Amino acid sequence: MFTPLAQRQRGQHTGDMARYAVNDEASAYVRELIDKRQYVLDSDWGTVQPNAEAQNAYLERHGWEAYGRWHLGLTDGANDETKARYAFVVGDFRRVHRTALIACVYRASEWRHKEVELAAHDLLQHLDARSG
Repeated sequence: MFTPLAQRQRGQHTGDMARYAVNDEASAYVRELIDKRQYVLDSDWGTVQPNAEAQNAYLERHGWEAYGRWHLGLTDGANDETKARYAFVVGDFRRVHRTALIACVYRASEWRHKEVELAAHDLLQHLDARSG
């Protein structure tokens, strides 16, 4: 389906889009990491975010439950124990990255995943208050 440029610029996305639920376990885990000062305040998220190789290595060592705690979103309808189930990664599997939280807020906002946007925003505010 063709979407006119003016409509896309206003952020009115059309078509089938994945839906996400907030991963409450991840939110709690990220908050705990922040409280333990396990975070990076300044990073180039595009460079340091885990690539497929890093994700696979982490999964092999730690399993799906641990992998899931690094993702704020759970894809509705996706099978458990698949990468498709998890979205909105917030760290490098060792530390939370402030720039990852910013990216989550931005991406969730852009595609109107309000609950994930608000969860990421809340964690970003918590990080800023703790690191202040």
